[in-house]
Parts: sequence; structure tokens; C-alpha cells
Amino acid sequence: MPEIKFNDFSKEAELRLAEYDKAFKRVLNSGWYILGEEVKKFEEEFSKYLGIKYCIGVGNGLEALQISLMALGIGKDDEVITTPLSAVATALSIIAVGAKPVFVDTNQEAQINADLIEKVITKKTKAIMPVHLYGQPAEIDKIKEICKRHNLFLIEDTAQAHGSTYKGRKLGTYGDVGCFSFYPTKNLGAFGDAGAIVTNNKKIAAICAEIRDYGQESKYVHIRYGLNSRLDELHAALLKVKLKYLDKDNEKKRKIAKRYIEKLEGIKGLQIILPKKWNDSDFHQFVIKTSKRDELREFLARKGIPTLIHFPVSIPDQPFLSKDYGKVKIPVCRELVKSVLSLPCHIMMSIDQIDYISKEISNYFGKK
Repeated sequence: MPEIKFNDFSKEAELRLAEYDKAFKRVLNSGWYILGEEVKKFEEEFSKYLGIKYCIGVGNGLEALQISLMALGIGKDDEVITTPLSAVATALSIIAVGAKPVFVDTNQEAQINADLIEKVITKKTKAIMPVHLYGQPAEIDKIKEICKRHNLFLIEDTAQAHGSTYKGRKLGTYGDVGCFSFYPTKNLGAFGDAGAIVTNNKKIAAICAEIRDYGQESKYVHIRYGLNSRLDELHAALLKVKLKYLDKDNEKKRKIAKRYIEKLEGIKGLQIILPKKWNDSDFHQFVIKTSKRDELREFLARKGIPTLIHFPVSIPDQPFLSKDYGKVKIPVCRELVKSVLSLPCHIMMSIDQIDYISKEISNYFGKK
């Protein structure tokens, strides 16, 4: 059995190395490395892929969220409703603009529980920021209706859901803005930090473009407070190559997930976290949950099977937030962080590797 890796970036890079090399040389020979034609072309192609009007390339996923909040005028003393189960960047973006994150518990599928959102809306609430965790869709139609009913902005954190859909529509296109990370582990990952904001609103798009570049309306004319959060030409060129293969790669990950499901379904003491329509997900992560998570993880490690936990601590319980948020009522989330486990799920995996992992999990639970 070849070594099983949780991710295998070096082998993935080999698949399209000639195309990456060509893109690299094109950028190098252009002599233009920040906010040039490569960024413009990637923005056009990514917006076309999603079926949305505007795309603004930025430095990373956190700043995509932060810039979106700034562009929508959200700041000091405002409240933004979000999930307690995500990468901490989701909450950091809210704190960065001076607003307050308001955490709503998750459902058993690890998504923000849409049925609990209206209970925490106040006069200070300005937006809802759901996260499509693990690449699976939150109940975005319900959340969109709540936003409409209460005149709130909808900001989709789509950092893990490149190409995922809900009712036939790409995630990231339901909100006032959608925010993407192109961190290397993502299904559409750069070779470093990168991100993007997408929207159908021309005015919001223009403001985001200004904020990412020092608040400039034109060269040396700064009309608002801004950041230095610019997608560079090299990453844009490489992402443009990867975008051509995103659907193909996502389909490969769905096939891996389907194989896992076939092998693991029915094991007593183990559940698989899945969307209502399983092939809506890009399966950024393939996640199971079990009360024996830590013991299972140790067992798999001894068998040469790497695993990760996304995420082992809820955001409100992080040390820098626990003083203010440690008593927030999120019982489902707090149970999930004790039980979720991510299995290897990347495009370089073989069926034999998936079957081996599944067999060892079955053996652990005593299913022959």
C-alpha cells in the first residue's frame, strides 16, 4: 500500500506542471506582478464559472470577509450573526471592523442552525455570515429569507465550497457578497495565500476593489480607508490553470466520498456528515463523527492513516474569546468538536487506499 497522505500537493502539482510553468513564465516575462491582466482574466473567468457579475481578487480569505464587511458599512457596535464552528478567520473578520460576532449553534450536520437565527436578531444586527463548512451548503435559502425579512446583509463564507451547489446554483452567489479563500488546501487552491469576493452589485464591487488597494479610486487618489490586499499576478495565473480542472477535480472527490459512504454506512457508533443532497458538496473535507473519535484517531495513526480535526475548539471557546463568549449556549457545536474527524480525501487517492482506510475503520468498530 503506497503511503497515505492527508494532502498530496507535490503529486497534484505534477499533474499540470507544464501548464503552471507556462503561466509562471508568462507572468515573469510580462514584468507586471500586481493587479494586471492575469488578475483581470482570472476575475472574469471565476465570475463566469460561478454565474455572477463581479469578482474582486484579494490577498486571502479573511480579508475577503473583512473587506466585504467594510464595503457594506458594517463597523463599531454593529452585530454580525455567524457560526461557532469554522476557522477562526470568520470571527476575526468581524472583530477587525469593530463589530461583534453573535454565535448561533450548529445543527447536527455542522452548519449554522437557521431555525435559531431569528432569536438573536437585535436592532444592532446588520448581517448574517453563514459558513458552508466542509464544502457542504448551509440552509442558504432559509437564511436568505431571514435576511430579506429583517433587512440584513447576507455574506457567504464560501472558503471551503468552491463549486459546491445548492438547488442547482453555485454557493457564493446567494448573498450580497460571497467570499472565497484560495489557501493551498482548498479545492481551488493557490500556491500560497489568495482570496476573492464575488457579488452582483456593481457599487459593492467597486468599493471592494478600492478597499483592497489602499482605498484608491485612481492612482494616488484615496477616497476611503483601505487595505493592502491585492491578488498578485502569479497566483492569478496559476489559479486560472486550476480553475479549468475544478469541476473534474470536484467530481473525483465526490467519487472518493461515494466510495467512503458505501463502505462506512451502517457502522454502529459512526455517522457521516453529509448534505441533504450528497453531490451538492465539493467534499473539501470528508467528515465522520463518533464518540470514540480520539481513540479511533490513534488507532488509524498506528495503521499509517493520517486524519485531522476540523475543528477541535469552537470559536467562542478559543482562549482570546472565551472570557466574553465562553458561556454562549452552543451545546450541539460543543459536542461536535469532540466527535468530528476528517479522513483523507484528495484527488491523488486510489480506490485501494480508500478501501484500506474504510476496512480499518470497520475493524475498529468490530464490523467484519
